Amino acid sequence: METVTLWRPTGPQELALVEESDWRAWPPRLPDQPIFYPVLNEDYATRIARDWNVKASGVGYVTRFDVAKEFLDRYEVQQAGGQTILEYWIPAEDLDELNASIVGRIEVVTEFR
Repeated sequence: METVTLWRPTGPQELALVEESDWRAWPPRLPDQPIFYPVLNEDYATRIARDWNVKASGVGYVTRFDVAKEFLDRYEVQQAGGQTILEYWIPAEDLDELNASIVGRIEVVTEFR
């Protein structure tokens, strides 16, 4: 099975819910979060975790996880800024299917305080 490595900047509350899933799933989106935004490169995730998550909650994490390419092929990569600002926009209603398509576990690769 071909996989794609994705990154996700996250704060402590979301990370605690990922840990509760045994590092295998992202939590459901809140009502004001209609889209789940995993990003395509570690540098972009690092900038968000370091510059936004730390300011918002005192700590920011960069996570990495692999997803079956077959699932991601349904979505276009979105350029949300510069050439390296790339992400997928996964509708909240597709999050269970994304979680089922995660290969292995979600892991924390960097922590910022």
